[in-house]
Amino acid sequence: MVSDVSMSILPSDYKIELDGQAKEFAKTSKNLFFVFILATVLLYMVLASLFNSFFQPIIVMLAQPLAVVGGIALLWLTGKSLNIYSMIGMVLLIGLVAKNSILLIDLTNQLRDKGKETNKALLEACPVRLRPVLMTSLTLILALLPAALGFGAGSEENGPLAIAVIGGMISSTLLTLIVIPAAYSLSARFIDKKL
Repeated sequence: MVSDVSMSILPSDYKIELDGQAKEFAKTSKNLFFVFILATVLLYMVLASLFNSFFQPIIVMLAQPLAVVGGIALLWLTGKSLNIYSMIGMVLLIGLVAKNSILLIDLTNQLRDKGKETNKALLEACPVRLRPVLMTSLTLILALLPAALGFGAGSEENGPLAIAVIGGMISSTLLTLIVIPAAYSLSARFIDKKL
């Protein structure tokens, strides 16, 4: 659509190109997208070796889309733009939100290894892991709150990063406590039926 408009306005031997900050932003966005994909693949590999499973890391990584949605939603609500700093915050969220799921799934696996049924193991693991999940998430949120509110030097640059991380942590913490146990229960039931 933009090319149709530009072709009708500009002569045929002219073209439109990004320059200056817009060109650098486009280049950096491509690089950050590559870093995002690379971080996701590396996290999957580390989790696969941690859990000795190719399937359980996928359950752990279900929290990442929830975090990205929360980060973008809080940026939109606060009127901040999706810029380089907020994109770095999204990459940061990849590792941060996985820890809540790891805490929950690790204890559930330990209880299942002791012979407990999947749903009973989840019912026991979720209340035990609720406090550590909330404490680590609240620590991060409260630590980034001054930057998100614009206090201190460099708040113009650090503000969008802090807002993206806070939004992602809020949404992933709340939804992880619901989505991850449900996904674990359904997948364990499916795998047990196949075996």
